[in-house]
Amino acid sequence: MRLNILAFAAGILGLQMQPELPGWALWAIAGGFLVLPRVRWSGWPVRGLALLGCLALGVAWGGWRAESRLADQLGADWEGRDVEVVGVVAGLPQDFSNGIRFEFDVNSRLTVGSVVPGRIMLSWYHSRRDEAQLERRTVRPGERWRFTVRLKRPHGNANPGGFDYEAWLLERNIRASGYIRPNPPQRLNDMVWQPAYAFERMRHAIRDSFARLLPEADYPWGGVLVALVIGDQKAIQGDLWTTFNRTGTTHLMSISGLHVTMVAALFGWLVNVGWRRAPALALRLPAQKAGLLAAGLAAFAYALLAGFAVPAQRTLYMLLVAAAAMLSGRIVAPSRILCLALLVVLLVDPWAVLAAGFWLSFGAVGALLYISSATVGEAAGWPAKFRAWGVVQWAATLASLPVLLLVFQQFSLVSPLANALAIPVISFIVTPLALDWLMVFLTWCAGWPVWLAPAPPLWAVLAAGLGAAICLLPRGLPGRWLGAILFVPTLFWPVAKPPEGEAWISVLDVGQGLASVIRTREHTLIYDPGPLYSAESDAGQRVVVPYLRGQGIGHVDKLMVTHRDADHAGGTASVLAALTVDEVVSSVVGIDGQPCTAGQRWVWDGVVFEVLHPLAEAYAGASKSNHLSCVLRVEAGGHRLLFTSDIEAPDEAALLRRYPDGLAADVLLVPHHGSKTSSTPAFLQAVGARRAVIPVGYRNRFGHPKAEVLARYEAMGAEIWRTDRDGAVRISLAAGGIALAGWRHEHRRYWHGR
Repeated sequence: MRLNILAFAAGILGLQMQPELPGWALWAIAGGFLVLPRVRWSGWPVRGLALLGCLALGVAWGGWRAESRLADQLGADWEGRDVEVVGVVAGLPQDFSNGIRFEFDVNSRLTVGSVVPGRIMLSWYHSRRDEAQLERRTVRPGERWRFTVRLKRPHGNANPGGFDYEAWLLERNIRASGYIRPNPPQRLNDMVWQPAYAFERMRHAIRDSFARLLPEADYPWGGVLVALVIGDQKAIQGDLWTTFNRTGTTHLMSISGLHVTMVAALFGWLVNVGWRRAPALALRLPAQKAGLLAAGLAAFAYALLAGFAVPAQRTLYMLLVAAAAMLSGRIVAPSRILCLALLVVLLVDPWAVLAAGFWLSFGAVGALLYISSATVGEAAGWPAKFRAWGVVQWAATLASLPVLLLVFQQFSLVSPLANALAIPVISFIVTPLALDWLMVFLTWCAGWPVWLAPAPPLWAVLAAGLGAAICLLPRGLPGRWLGAILFVPTLFWPVAKPPEGEAWISVLDVGQGLASVIRTREHTLIYDPGPLYSAESDAGQRVVVPYLRGQGIGHVDKLMVTHRDADHAGGTASVLAALTVDEVVSSVVGIDGQPCTAGQRWVWDGVVFEVLHPLAEAYAGASKSNHLSCVLRVEAGGHRLLFTSDIEAPDEAALLRRYPDGLAADVLLVPHHGSKTSSTPAFLQAVGARRAVIPVGYRNRFGHPKAEVLARYEAMGAEIWRTDRDGAVRISLAAGGIALAGWRHEHRRYWHGR
């Protein structure tokens, strides 16, 4: 049974890697034919066919669920149009710098002919007028509202090492996102009484109580308590996440399996004890079974209160399976319970395999079960208990290491020490008490080194997983040291570097803004760190730093911030905080570093860099920041790429006067995202680029790139690349030629653009 479940899981995982959905019905038929013989016959050939059948059934199940979910989508003709809907606030609202965001279940569509999915994500922005009148719009889970909304289909940034926002929306069945229009919204009902809405309202009330009793100004760790009680990780301040990431304790800041188990055990014990004291009840149902039922109900309620995250689900299903086995009088092996929990998780949520928490959760529990035979019975006395706790920490660390390096490309060297103290403190002390002294300890641990490595290939991660299993074999077995060898490819996977004289450029997909990275053999330059999304988030934190870590880069030679507009400079602070930056060049007043001025020139590894704009005297009289945009030319292998940031027509004319015959380039980063204020015909003719890259946000409010600008490039016969359509654009300048590729096309999944 366990192998069959693992084969089913492998089928679901394989489906999630596909660029298009296969015909799930054919896979279901094939799986049925292969599994049925197992009912009557045994033997390894039949078992092998059954495994293939379970794999096919996994593909079929995941495909059917995906096809059903993707069918509920926003009509293509209704993107960007006003639609009037009535529905219920379905999730815990989240505040951000200038508004509030929440999930919304659509009950009815009042606009005739509109095609709107059943669940959407809405943002309600607060205007300056709202703040001046002290009118803060508030919503609570379970309220029914009438809104006029403007929606778009699921779309997220597509970058190497980046978060797949579209997959996240699909897993939560959110099939469109948008914002509420100024038409006066109406609250129709204060509460729609359904179980899911009632639990969300309870979570909202608990969060409000924490905010009232533990104000952030006086209790900076209050957000941690909110995360541990109701699973709202967004309540934790951003700088605290840096500490948790560097100490490897991020997993403790969500409601984990240990918390669910602790609550279930407490309630089960209380009911067991009370039940024994009521003979009439004990005669009807044994106290032990009553305690098991109470533990299961408590675990279910607490998992719902936690937002039903994967770790909570896994523990809940394991507890329910174990309780069912005990109630039936059967003895079920722990590994079988874990596999049954895996099956239930994937039946409920086939997209769980896309989350790092899924692998960390099941991997850690699997490792603990794997070593349990070696530790059970050895915990007599404090020395033995301390040794057993050390073995547990060693197993959890070793099991999580391959996943952490694959997903996050870093591992905290002090993580075992931090977790050894943080796990019992968080689980048994912090939740009901305070955590000031623990945060002092974790802050000290955060100063320790972090192992940084590029994302290894899948085969290396699988080899490391096998190595972990070998290292965790019982003591005394020969050859355990061989497991450490299997970790070598994962830990020491080499950083890919351009050859001498070649340049690799990545124009990252950051929405409406610009962030790009230029690499030579031994040097790295960031040309703009991307936009500021909100007071809590920016592209430096969400895109640039994860991309560089995925490449194994923690050191940047030069950061060029082209001008002060937030869509270009918004990620500066995050980049400087997370990476070692040798030099900052900028036209922004207030950023430490030297100004970028025409004439600056340097050579890295045979690649020539030259700043063409602005002139030094322009800083005194520029009427707007766009006119100070740093223009950079990169030449490698006899080919040129021209970075133009947000220059406009007057700046293009000035460049033509200064370099009448020196602007020719093979690749052009389109000025100002394709605005009609740039890309003049004379400038395009002087550059003569056959390839144009437009950094632009999906359905951005400026309408970039403008149709007339696109027409100019098309008339030149230029090959056009767009980050909103192609994702991050990778460019290679080499003596052998120029190559461009889009991340979204190379790593397409069936949900992209759906």
